[in-house]
Amino acid sequence: MARFAGVDVPNEKRIVISLTYVYGVGLPTAQKVLAKAGISEDIRTKDLTSDQEDAIRRELDSYKLEGDLRRDVNLDIKRLMEIGSYRGMRHRRGLPTRGQNTKNNARTRKGPAKAIAGKKK
Repeated sequence: MARFAGVDVPNEKRIVISLTYVYGVGLPTAQKVLAKAGISEDIRTKDLTSDQEDAIRRELDSYKLEGDLRRDVNLDIKRLMEIGSYRGMRHRRGLPTRGQNTKNNARTRKGPAKAIAGKKK
């Protein structure tokens, strides 16, 4: 198994898809990295040579990935909560932060429905 940025990526998938298993690398970023490294997107991960793996690692070093990116995102959210912004309050209450309606949906953020006293099911 190849490792990029501390993550084991799948061997049987195309390298452009395998790179998206790294936190902070989506499809467009994976395509840019492979283009700069001069590697075809259609190669399977298991077929990469060690030189090609090193070229991909060198290109990925210029991006903020995995632990550093997770830490920065969490610090940004924590800063919003500390300054008392609207978005920070929504994060603190576990509600959607980007203007979605919450009357009917938003169950992903709000959690399972809670029973209302006196209401029959």
